[in-house]
Amino acid sequence: MTSPSPTVFVFGSLHYDIIVKGPARPRKGETVAGTAWHPKCGGKGGNQAVSAARTGVPTMMIGAVANDDFGATLVANLASKGVDHRFVRTIEGSASGMSVAIFDGEGDYGAVFVSGSNLELSATDVDAARQHFAPDSLLVLQSEVPDAANVLAASAMKAAGGRVLINAAPARALSADLVALIDIIVVNAVEAEMLAGIEHVDSLGDALAAAHVLAKTYPVAVVTAGGEGVACVERGSTAEIMIPARKVKLISTHGAGDEFIGVLAANLVRGESTAVALEKANEAAAILVSTPTSDHI
Repeated sequence: MTSPSPTVFVFGSLHYDIIVKGPARPRKGETVAGTAWHPKCGGKGGNQAVSAARTGVPTMMIGAVANDDFGATLVANLASKGVDHRFVRTIEGSASGMSVAIFDGEGDYGAVFVSGSNLELSATDVDAARQHFAPDSLLVLQSEVPDAANVLAASAMKAAGGRVLINAAPARALSADLVALIDIIVVNAVEAEMLAGIEHVDSLGDALAAAHVLAKTYPVAVVTAGGEGVACVERGSTAEIMIPARKVKLISTHGAGDEFIGVLAANLVRGESTAVALEKANEAAAILVSTPTSDHI
C-alpha cells in the first residue's frame, strides 16, 4: 500500500512552544520583565509538516510524543492543520518535547528546547511508515532528533526510490552515513558557516560561496541568508540560483525557516524545478516574517 502521490513525509521533532515577548533577551545573570506570552505547537518537524500540508500537498508526520497534555495538544494541532499523523507514536514514561522562545523588541529571538520524547524515534517508527514511501515521495529531516534515527528513515526512503531533504538545524556535525543519503541540504547562515567551514555568511554572495562548498558533498545545496535572500548550487549544473529576499516589514523571524522548508518540499514533490520551488518558498517565508506571531503556524 502506498500513500497518495506526491507526498511529503516529515520525520522529526514535535515541541510544545512557549513564546515570551520582552524588550530584550536577557544577558547572563539578568532578569528582564516580559510583556506577553502565549503557547504554540512547534518543533521544526511539526512546523514543516504544517507548512507543507497548507499548500495542499499530502503530508505525513512521523514523530513521537508522550502521554501528556503537551503530546495530546501537538497531535490535535497536526490533525486540525491537515497533517496525516497516524505515524506519531505516543510513548509512555516520557515527556513531550518543549521549548521556550524569548523575543526581543526587534522581533528576533533566542530559544531553548528540551527534546524529550523526540529522542525516542527509532526503527519502530520508520518500519511503521516505510510501506507508504514511494519514488515520488520526499522525506524531510532536521537535526532535532538523533542522527541514527535520521539514517534509518533516509535509508528507507532511498530504498523506496524517493528523495531526502535535510534541514541541518540546529547546527551539528552530520554522520558520514547520513551525508551519503542526502539529496538536498538546506542551511541558514550559521549552519553554513559550520558545515562549509566559511568564517562569515553575511551576504547573498557569501551564501552562494557556501553553497558551492556544500555542493561538493551534496547534490543540491541551499543556503538561506535571512534578510539577504537564498542561494543554491546544484552539482553538475553551471547555473547558480540567487534569489534576493523580499523587502517586508519585519514583525517576527520565528518559524520563517520552517515555513521555507515546508513550502520548498511541497513544491518539489509537485514537480516544480528547484528554482521555482525556491522562489515560492522565499515568498512564503517573507509573508510569514511580516505576519503577527499570533497568526504563525
